[in-house]
Amino acid sequence: MRGRRMYVIGGLLGMLAAPSAALAWPVDQALTLEPGKERFQKLAAVDWAESDAPSVVTAEALSQSGELLLTPHGAGIARVLLYAEGRFAVWRVMVGPIELQNTTAELAAAKKACPDLKATEGAERSLTATVNDNACRLALRTFLKTHAFLAPELELTFAVPQIQAQLEDFMAGMPPGLTVRYSGAGLVLSGKTDREGHRKALWELFNRAVGRVPLEDRTEVEAPPSKPEDSAKQEAVDATVSDVPSPDAGVVAPATPVKRKAAPKKPR
Repeated sequence: MRGRRMYVIGGLLGMLAAPSAALAWPVDQALTLEPGKERFQKLAAVDWAESDAPSVVTAEALSQSGELLLTPHGAGIARVLLYAEGRFAVWRVMVGPIELQNTTAELAAAKKACPDLKATEGAERSLTATVNDNACRLALRTFLKTHAFLAPELELTFAVPQIQAQLEDFMAGMPPGLTVRYSGAGLVLSGKTDREGHRKALWELFNRAVGRVPLEDRTEVEAPPSKPEDSAKQEAVDATVSDVPSPDAGVVAPATPVKRKAAPKKPR
């Protein structure tokens, strides 16, 4: 049974309407849902959405109304990937009650690996750092997977070798048929794959990246093939329809009475 309908109007998916979209840890937005209460999120655009933890929350894109339906199922944390018009975002959705982890150890490790890292918490949260080597990049990625910061709160500067190292990480995660490359400061994803391959590529880009990276998605997504059982069902329907008699079939029309002229009497 569905819970009470809740609407939240806002720009939480504003990045999908921007000229370029970003990807990578940390998430773009964080939401908290109450158990048993659906949330309808009004968005500028949404083509599809996918949760990485359906047992916690499921996500359904209502493209005609431009809404996202989030349905909580159990306590926990899920990440929801939203896709619209060649761009995507990732949200963290928590279904309470949730006890947030202590991030002190992860932050200390990131500061040790990135000597110039500066993190400000509270109402004006921000994080700045220069990514000069693999140790810094990987420590940052571990830290940014926590709830401590959101993507808009970061300002990262990458040394050229680390840009190349991150690209190699991206390429290692691509499904067959897809390639990724840099074009200027952004990424270009291209090739041909099915729906599952496309979604896997987007998740891999997000999970392997640190900080915001503009993405141009040129992927050609193949339409899913028709299932054999669907064809069989359609054939059965067609056969059933063809076997239905027409309204007049099997009905014998009454014979039209024929008037016969009386035979002339023979003279006696």
